[in-house]
Amino acid sequence: LKKHIIGQDQAITVIANALRRARAGLKDPNRPIGTFMFLGPTGVGKTELARVLAAFMFDDPDAMIRVDMSEYMEKFSVSRLTGAPPGYVGYEEGGQFTEKVRRKPYSVILLDEIEKAHPDVFNVLLQVFEDGRLSDNVGRLVDFKNTIIIMTSNIGAKHIWQQKALGFSKTGVEIDYDKMKSMVISEVKKLFNPEFINRVDELVVFNPLGRGEISRIIDLILAEVRARLQERNIQLDVTEEVKNFLIEVGYSPEFGARPLKRAIQRYVEDTLALEILSRKFIEGDTVKVNLIDGNIVTERTGDSILRDLASEESNEKMD
Repeated sequence: LKKHIIGQDQAITVIANALRRARAGLKDPNRPIGTFMFLGPTGVGKTELARVLAAFMFDDPDAMIRVDMSEYMEKFSVSRLTGAPPGYVGYEEGGQFTEKVRRKPYSVILLDEIEKAHPDVFNVLLQVFEDGRLSDNVGRLVDFKNTIIIMTSNIGAKHIWQQKALGFSKTGVEIDYDKMKSMVISEVKKLFNPEFINRVDELVVFNPLGRGEISRIIDLILAEVRARLQERNIQLDVTEEVKNFLIEVGYSPEFGARPLKRAIQRYVEDTLALEILSRKFIEGDTVKVNLIDGNIVTERTGDSILRDLASEESNEKMD
């Protein structure tokens, strides 16, 4: 997990310990594999960890069910979780929540922005957390015992940024994780009742990301781009100057690492796409991406065998 999620070692350790307990048979077999609440600012890896966990636990990157809890802010919307009552529109379709889990019982369930849900939603979730099952509108029991439930929230994010401002990275002093977690959990307790919090296996607080973590995330994203180019037998070399430029244009404290992919698409992938389609770069080439006078530029650092062959054929035709 640490290979894919950068800067969140404490959070990953908490998750790993809980999953080990489940694998060792130390958890209640009638409850979900694990129930977690991920707390932290936007763009620090909460959703990404859920995706990676789904791929790791169930060997399927699509084994994640995402539910936007902002769609369940009103009292009347709660019935959509388990399905409309008899006689109402959509009765035969089942619940938006229960039907997804019924079709995919081995999955990670991501309840995004849990704090926005109506309080009645929490009563429904309590049954899932405690009994590992939920009845839909037609009386079918839906099994949650083979799921991992992850709730995300930005509650307490201001405390996390305050801790970062106290000297993280500039002086080399790391954030006091335990102190930060304590302050964030105190905010959680103001919003959720004790019964609900006690049913959650772990409250997991995510660190804010510093420049070093952002640089490593860029390396991960560029590795994906490099792998796709290698399928076309094109090698990619990106200079440190370009990486620093991407950090400046692609990172903001407000949105975390989320804008990074868009920045790489705009400044690197779009440029390469135009030049590959125009045949500036072909199979076998090595492409260097550099920063000159504030602009992204690309160049070929070595001719490919195919290019040499094409050149020879052209010369023969001219002769």
